[in-house]
Amino acid sequence: MNFDTSTWMMIAFVIALGGGIWKVYAFMPTKTLEDDDTGEDSHEHLVSVMHKVLKDEKETPTLNELHTKMINHKDFDKEKHWRFNPNKLNQLLNKHYIINPHLNSIEDIHKALNIDEK
Repeated sequence: MNFDTSTWMMIAFVIALGGGIWKVYAFMPTKTLEDDDTGEDSHEHLVSVMHKVLKDEKETPTLNELHTKMINHKDFDKEKHWRFNPNKLNQLLNKHYIINPHLNSIEDIHKALNIDEK
């Protein structure tokens, strides 16, 4: 069987393409990292900590006070959420407002949690 040059080039290209795809796939992350705080489970955990903090408060805290109290809460995982800062809290609140359109501020969340408690 005698192959011409274009056939050998096509075979070499297909082998190189397969090897390149395999090398890229080998370096792609296949599992989440231990400190990945971008998943839905992490979001739910932060929301639950925020709700616990707001339920414990008598007065509505400011954004910075809420951030400090969330970091100091016993259920807050400092190793997993080491990137948690006031901006991340603001993003968390904005997502919470989108999911719950009847809530527009920290004060609204605080009131809703304390009404449900009574």
